Amino acid sequence: MIINGIQMKRESKSFTDALYAVLTAAGLFHGPTFMLSGLSGMAFKFSVHEKLFPFSVTAYGQWGKEHGPAIDNLGVLTGHSGGRTRHDSFAVYQQAAIEDVKHSLDRGLACVYWIPEFGVVHGYDEDDRVFYVQDGSSIETRYVLYDNFGLNITPFWYCQFFGDKVDIPLHDAVLESLRLALEDWETPYKTLPDQSIASGRMAYSFLIRALQQGKFDSSGAVYILESLLTARSEIRSYLQEVQSVLPGLNEVHSIYAELDEMLCGQSKAAHTLINGSMTLVQQQLPSLCAALQQALELEERAMQQFRLISGRYPDRKRSILPRWGAHTAR
Repeated sequence: MIINGIQMKRESKSFTDALYAVLTAAGLFHGPTFMLSGLSGMAFKFSVHEKLFPFSVTAYGQWGKEHGPAIDNLGVLTGHSGGRTRHDSFAVYQQAAIEDVKHSLDRGLACVYWIPEFGVVHGYDEDDRVFYVQDGSSIETRYVLYDNFGLNITPFWYCQFFGDKVDIPLHDAVLESLRLALEDWETPYKTLPDQSIASGRMAYSFLIRALQQGKFDSSGAVYILESLLTARSEIRSYLQEVQSVLPGLNEVHSIYAELDEMLCGQSKAAHTLINGSMTLVQQQLPSLCAALQQALELEERAMQQFRLISGRYPDRKRSILPRWGAHTAR
């Protein structure tokens, strides 16, 4: 069983790229990647480990809690399975997830899967008991045995399923994307009690401090900066596309255009190729830190404008408590 027409490409965050491949192949999303990244709020997620390890880019919180609202804002039905492979119950959940993935594929819907990073399960062979997986880095298909489903070099496993779609008015989806962006910006730690990974506004501080102190993972620093640049470019393109939907968005677009151009120019000067790998030029780090501080200030201005825009409209999701309160026993 193979779903045709799926070809994941790495252009954005790996989850966004995998989601884009799945939804476009199923006819559940139409448009460029930056629109999916913007409407889902994924473009605004920014996380940094204090030592700038590469996993920073995907450490933006508990994936179920982060991805759920992102996909909800696209109007797509979704569910997920995941957890830690060390749990005694892993084998039971693994078997259930295998059946869920096959059922989804039989309905013509591929699944997002943590490899790592995120990829796409686009087929299976019941006789050989394998899944066909794409990671976006090449056109080659990888194979994952049923028995190895969920097992990887990290202690986590995760897969996401999708269903039908409802249409959400663009005005409402854009407004919610701003509110999702604000939540990310104003939440300093999303992996509590661990405070070695910062998010949003605090992520800038972690990145600048590590670069100034000089004690950081070099490849991780490059990957974090590349991801930051890609995301801010996506936000710029997204806001350019939707700036007429809500009054005031044209001002935010101008801010992100300035931020994107400034960071892009500084990043090019700070990168160099050594032995086939990109690394940061030590002499350029002070200028890079100054540019990142300026980017932080620009983004703070953008978020202030988001607050003003959001405040003009009712927010039923966050202002109305459920009948039995916010913390009903489950």
